[in-house]
Amino acid sequence: MKIIFMGTPDFAVAALDALCRDGQNVILAVTQPDRQKGRGRKVIQTPVKVCAEKWNVPVFQPDRIREPEAIEKIRSLAPDLIVVAAFGQILPQELLDIPRLGCINIHASLLPKLRGAAPIQWSVINGDSESGITLMQMNAGLDTGDILFQESVPIEKNETGESLYEKLAQLGGEMIVRYLPAIEAGEIHPVIQDDSRSSYAPMLRKEMGEIDWSLPAAQIEQRMRGMMPWPGAYTKLGGHTLKIWSAKVLPVTEVPYGTTPGTVLYTDKKSICVAAGEGGLLLLEVQAEGKKRMPTDAFLRGTKVADGTVLGF
Repeated sequence: MKIIFMGTPDFAVAALDALCRDGQNVILAVTQPDRQKGRGRKVIQTPVKVCAEKWNVPVFQPDRIREPEAIEKIRSLAPDLIVVAAFGQILPQELLDIPRLGCINIHASLLPKLRGAAPIQWSVINGDSESGITLMQMNAGLDTGDILFQESVPIEKNETGESLYEKLAQLGGEMIVRYLPAIEAGEIHPVIQDDSRSSYAPMLRKEMGEIDWSLPAAQIEQRMRGMMPWPGAYTKLGGHTLKIWSAKVLPVTEVPYGTTPGTVLYTDKKSICVAAGEGGLLLLEVQAEGKKRMPTDAFLRGTKVADGTVLGF
């Protein structure tokens, strides 16, 4: 069976690596173009490209997968199956129709829940108890294709977007290899998604990381974990950005009624206590602008934070 793999970030590497380790005939890896990054504008290869070259899989990097030349190149290879994992572009119907077994997407949620670009992060932000991987038969919609196989994983109490990302990437690789024989043999039972139960996971933007202290403390803490490592959770202290890496939720009873959200209630040797819209947060690990990430006690040894200070300004 001839397989074309399409993916770009680290999340997709586990699946490509699993297919190659399993001895599958991956004839091409399609990934986004290399981009310039950092102050030096150094050209960085995509993680999938690096993995493909390790396995001697040919690489194709079209600017737009919808271009006729890109579609014709894929058509000329006559793939039996296209496996997609976080490719980063919507595939046109013309391309979806090329392989005889269709296109299978490795999606990081339990569809129809959390369709869209950032399901892993939003599952943590939303306080979900579980997430998982869906192998989906792709159609021209946004994650609306029929469900082929699903497996769930629990979201732990201190789960972050980063830790769940790693878990689901690994699970996605395991699942595509495990179910590939059934897909090839046609031993699948597609399930149409119930659109009435669908939800959306929009792409994260940098400004989403700014803490809204009027929210309940539990929601703020979930957002902190979900947006780790990017864009991260941040606020302002004395006009400078303060990134929050770790915090503990305090019950409502420990925060005086009527306290302005964002107010520093007190500091001790290890933490900063801040009022939220409901309850409060103990800030345990922070990063000042231009500084390294550090425990709050180390931060407080070099920075005075007065009781009554209001964060966000």
